[in-house]
Amino acid sequence: MRKDVYEYIVAKPKLHQFLREQPIWYRRLARRPMDVKEMEKQARHYYKQTLPHKVEQVVQTVEMAKMMMAMMKLMKDTHN
Repeated sequence: MRKDVYEYIVAKPKLHQFLREQPIWYRRLARRPMDVKEMEKQARHYYKQTLPHKVEQVVQTVEMAKMMMAMMKLMKDTHN
């Protein structure tokens, strides 16, 4: 792997961790250094850092909050 590509990866901890967990990328980047952007894209999917993943996470948080509010209202209603 080219030194500049490796330094770029090491400067980004999540990308470096992805490289260690997915060693196939060592070989791929050694042959095609320009695939580093594709590796970043794959790492975002792997760590669920894409926009759809983040939206899903927010939706789940909102649903959890709504459920908690409903439970609190139910508890309040049963005590009255």
